[in-house]
Amino acid sequence: MRNATKEALVVARRPDSGGVEGPVISLVANHFLVKFDPSLKVYHYNVEISPNPSKEVARMIKQKLVESNSGLLCGAHPAYDGRKNFYSPVEFQNGKLEFFVSLPIPTANTGSPFGEWNGFQQKQNQLKVFRINIRAVSKFDGKDLSSYLSNESDDWIPLPQDYLHALDVVLRESPMEKCICVGRSFYSSSTGDTKEIGGGAIGWRGFFQSLRPTQQGLALNVDSSITAFHESIGVIPYLQKRIDFLRDLTQRKTRSLSDDERKEVEKALRNIRVFVCHRETVQRYRVYGLTEEATENLYFADRDGKNLKLMDYFKDHYNYNIQFRNLPCLQISRSKPCYLPMELCMICEGQKFLGKLSDDQTARILKMGCQRPKERKAMIDGIVRGPAGPTSGNQAEEFKLHVSKEMSRLNGRILLPPKLKLGDGGHVRDITPSRRDRQWNLLNSHVFQGTRIERWALISFGGTQEQKSNLPKFINQLSRRCEQLGIFLSKSTVVSPQFEPTQVLNNVTLLESKLKKIHRAASNNLQLLICIMEKKHKGYADLKRIAETSVGFVSQCCLYPNLGKLSSQFLANLALKINAKVGGSTVALYNSLPSQIPRLFRLDEPVIFIGADVTHPHPLDDSSPSVAAVVGSMNWPAANKYVSRMRSQTHRQEIIQDLAAMVEELLDDFYQEVNKLPKRIIFFRDGVSETQFYKVLKQELQAVKEACARFPGYKPPITFAVVQKRHHTRLFPFEINPSSNQNQHFDENIPPGTVVDTVITHPREFDFYLCSHWGVKGTSRPTHYHVLWDENRFTSDELQKLVYNLCYTFARCTKPVSLVPPAYYAHLAAYRGRLYLERSESVAFTRSSNIISRVTPPKTTPLPKPSENVKKLMFYC
Repeated sequence: MRNATKEALVVARRPDSGGVEGPVISLVANHFLVKFDPSLKVYHYNVEISPNPSKEVARMIKQKLVESNSGLLCGAHPAYDGRKNFYSPVEFQNGKLEFFVSLPIPTANTGSPFGEWNGFQQKQNQLKVFRINIRAVSKFDGKDLSSYLSNESDDWIPLPQDYLHALDVVLRESPMEKCICVGRSFYSSSTGDTKEIGGGAIGWRGFFQSLRPTQQGLALNVDSSITAFHESIGVIPYLQKRIDFLRDLTQRKTRSLSDDERKEVEKALRNIRVFVCHRETVQRYRVYGLTEEATENLYFADRDGKNLKLMDYFKDHYNYNIQFRNLPCLQISRSKPCYLPMELCMICEGQKFLGKLSDDQTARILKMGCQRPKERKAMIDGIVRGPAGPTSGNQAEEFKLHVSKEMSRLNGRILLPPKLKLGDGGHVRDITPSRRDRQWNLLNSHVFQGTRIERWALISFGGTQEQKSNLPKFINQLSRRCEQLGIFLSKSTVVSPQFEPTQVLNNVTLLESKLKKIHRAASNNLQLLICIMEKKHKGYADLKRIAETSVGFVSQCCLYPNLGKLSSQFLANLALKINAKVGGSTVALYNSLPSQIPRLFRLDEPVIFIGADVTHPHPLDDSSPSVAAVVGSMNWPAANKYVSRMRSQTHRQEIIQDLAAMVEELLDDFYQEVNKLPKRIIFFRDGVSETQFYKVLKQELQAVKEACARFPGYKPPITFAVVQKRHHTRLFPFEINPSSNQNQHFDENIPPGTVVDTVITHPREFDFYLCSHWGVKGTSRPTHYHVLWDENRFTSDELQKLVYNLCYTFARCTKPVSLVPPAYYAHLAAYRGRLYLERSESVAFTRSSNIISRVTPPKTTPLPKPSENVKKLMFYC
């Protein structure tokens, strides 16, 4: 995880034995204790197989090799990672071994995928020979790992990755043989737990497992997981489901494709593996693209060099008349002309769906993974004890491993909610969220800082006559709701509401001229534009980009269907977002941070909270830039207003490239607002996986220090914490007696404020899990905070209280959120940056779609910058 060098930064140690504030709650976590024998030696061997096999074939080779060569392997059943590593509990006879394994793998020449029946039978009976070279690499025992986990010495020692990785491979061996592996998760269609999610995709339920060092020792983190796979059906029905313009393809068999349509079909099929159904074969083919010509115009050369018409060939050899003659064929070779008619191909099972899921598909897959705590816990227990789970094989016994089948029991603590300060104009001016879900009500209350919006306009895209006729009522009710909340929204717009057809959103130039016209009509001083749309539209991205970067005002979009029933809650939510965007704030802490953490914070020594995140393009996009966003708080002690900086950077680059300049700009802005540079910097970094911790710390901490060094004599103490939502630790209330009636809360989620910093946390480093929100659906996912650097020397209680209190200050709602606001805002700002690129990048992506792989990422498109009168506002929220 982190390599040690003499100059290495040392990751922050836990400052104490954990926090003590808050009443105790009994919990269980989906971590299963793994006991190992530290004295057991593990022998690591490098494996070279030639010719290079697929993952599935490599497993078959390993199985046959072990069965046939027990003597040379000294009776061992080595664990295999599916690539180049064997791990064995006993030493092989020699440090270098060579084997030959033959398997009945079809060796049909892909130059002729049609394969004449007799010729193919002969090929099927042929055996393919693989050469396997095994070479001893190292041997190690578990004493260093045992010492690391016991936390005996104060000396900093690196985590013994080699032994940990070997044990991880051992525990993955059995699931690997029985399931399809995707990342760290395993899936199998044989469980029958699958569900169509539309668009040619199917959701499979599987499980995640990962071996982790924790305070209680080694633990196996096991969780239920869902992912989308391509549906294993014919290519034609697949395209009918996946692509709207091909829905009626079976009714229109003579249909051909335009150039743009062909590109879209090619994009949908590229890199998918298929098999043919016009003859018996186990051969699989990868789709590299589509033919330029339609099937009826295709010819290929036979063995004698004679040109054959593809359609005649199928009629003569298989007595098959190709139906969809005007569609292109699949091209199944990277370089040679090699064609398969679509209608004779089936999609192979078990291929992860790599495309971007639609909103409907995402909703269905989320629903599939949405289980209440009791159900999810039972599911995980079933996985651990199940026939394909981590304890299902004999491998663990060979390596003297014992995996508990019981979840880890532990105590958490429930942090108390902070008292909140509201606006002076309301009847209720402070409130302590006392409800179980910690939500509070703004009834009879004003927001902490309401704004005056006197110059605003409204534009409508589409909508029925009836919907449009309701707009005066909407304006009136929104203005009244704002007034109740202490926000002034003028009852009349500066120009009369503009009604445009939806098509305007498809035309960037026209859209820009309409928005500029409204801005001019408001004397170039428009505070807000409310946009009502008929339905979600991709032009939303252009609207935001033009408004914020080209013209210079903030906007609030909403949909006509949501204006049908104007509930008080809907109007309040809209009002809170508008107020935050134009410079107001919803709530502040009644007891300021200096009064809550007096050891570190003082009223006259301002502190800045910085959040940072990087968003990457979806998996099939091989060219779009990644977008980095950094936000910083601009007021003290309220710390509830954040300014953002966004940059595009190299495709899939995780480290923030321009961080020093972005932080310098934020410090400069802070100085202008507060008249002082911040005394301390608290930096929350979102979106970093554990394997990247050290790299991010080393480069980004240095960038923050560089930003500070640009101000003479300025060296504030810095705390650098990584915030993780994408992990698989789940916490459940502990059920004392399942049959007792006292467990009515057992199927509820853990309450907001639940914090865990023992048992399942890191054995040495400063981390904790905090569930700051109330889980309405499914099972709550606590947020994992891992402090990598801490010059401010927080205690566990101080940092946990700080983070939890900040979660109550998020501008868009009246409840604590699941993620500390600086990280949440950085995530929203990065998403806004991605929107700025969306339209222009989608054009560039289409142009590059014929390129199968890139040697270097393309040149990064710079992001347009928000205009001067927008950039200091929270326009991104």
